Amino acid sequence: MTTLAPAPLPTRFAPPDRWVRLAAYAAAGGNLAVLTYFWVSPGLRDLVLDRALAVMSIGRLAGLAAIALLLTQVVLMARIPWLERAFGQDTFARWHRWVGFTSFHLLLVHILATWVGYSWEMRHHGYLDELWRIVWTLPGMLLAVAGTALITLVVGISLRAARRRLRYELWHLLHLYAYVGIGLLMPHILWNGTEFLGQTWGTRYLWAVYLLAAGSVLAFRVALPLLRSRRHRLTVTEVRPEGPGVVSVHMRGRDLDRLPLRAGHFLQWRFLGGRGWTRSHPYSLSAAPRPDALRITVKDVGDGLAHLRPGARVLFEGPYGRLTGAVRQRRKVALFAAGIGITPLRALLEELDYAPGEAVLVYRASTEADLVLRDELAALADERGVRIHLLVGGRGPAGDWRPAGADVTLTDLVPDPADHDFYVCGPPAWIRAVLVAARRAGVSRAQLHSERFSW
Repeated sequence: MTTLAPAPLPTRFAPPDRWVRLAAYAAAGGNLAVLTYFWVSPGLRDLVLDRALAVMSIGRLAGLAAIALLLTQVVLMARIPWLERAFGQDTFARWHRWVGFTSFHLLLVHILATWVGYSWEMRHHGYLDELWRIVWTLPGMLLAVAGTALITLVVGISLRAARRRLRYELWHLLHLYAYVGIGLLMPHILWNGTEFLGQTWGTRYLWAVYLLAAGSVLAFRVALPLLRSRRHRLTVTEVRPEGPGVVSVHMRGRDLDRLPLRAGHFLQWRFLGGRGWTRSHPYSLSAAPRPDALRITVKDVGDGLAHLRPGARVLFEGPYGRLTGAVRQRRKVALFAAGIGITPLRALLEELDYAPGEAVLVYRASTEADLVLRDELAALADERGVRIHLLVGGRGPAGDWRPAGADVTLTDLVPDPADHDFYVCGPPAWIRAVLVAARRAGVSRAQLHSERFSW
């Protein structure tokens, strides 16, 4: 094994996480309060005047809440570095799902309530006639229909049954239509929203929020990755097989120590010399970063990475995630990995500061052949005194992190769990089982750090 010397740890990071969280909560609450203010005066009046006006008022409130959450969704998708570090990828993933489905349901309430309210107000029109009139005569409505269709498509592919049938890269590509859908809704809001008509400051406020959200996406998902990719000039130097269907991609670049990059981070990669270069791939570092070299180890499931040639250019976004030494609370560390989830933990074992006997690795795999990077782990055990436990076997009962038939407990492997930070990476159900077992063993939530390989 060639041990990569860790890069110097970055020292110029963002403000403390608690201030970033407070600022984020204040911005979200203030935005929601202002949008609600737009509704209050006409909305409360209409609720008591007439049933048609009351239903339309409810529709307007649902529409305002929907657009507030949709703009929040855009900010969540922007991957703003300070927010990523403060809240973590797992938290953002949960929020992203909740905000997405809630905003869609509110959008449906807005459409239905507005349609019914207009139909009741225009008594001489039938429901279908009124729907036709709304779509074809009100300004911006055709764009709004197209935007709603795109958002419905994105919600459809976000359902678990649909996600299981799609590759991540295709799902991610189709997800980008959400940006277009939200943009198509904006003219309808500004041209038909009674809350904004005649209120110059209200219109300016909504445009400011929209442009801030859109600008965040352009800045952090487009401009910053392109600038970093150009500056650091990553290229593939070697593709090395590590096991059945698993390869390590070695890359070389320049001034990589100027990136806020640590072991445990993952990045979105585009390999210009391989198939599917238009799609990004989320892979963790499998070795501690060096000023001139990076490495990832991946399960190459149809991505064509095994056929990459040396010299291929690499574009990247990131780094992302909080599975790093920055969240560490204790001197001792316990790392739990399942399958290809070993990759960020192998990098952490290389970079983290610990004395012999203060680090333990529990590595779960279905077969011996699935234990990738095994020689490197053995070398780390010899060089740095890591205690390694390999758990090989088929899936155990639901909610159990151990292989079927394994007669071992968490405290057998980590005798003093409350004195350890737990870093856990693998399939979501397995991660949940490990975290539950750790909590039962007396480990505080602050000492539990996980990265879920799901989307």
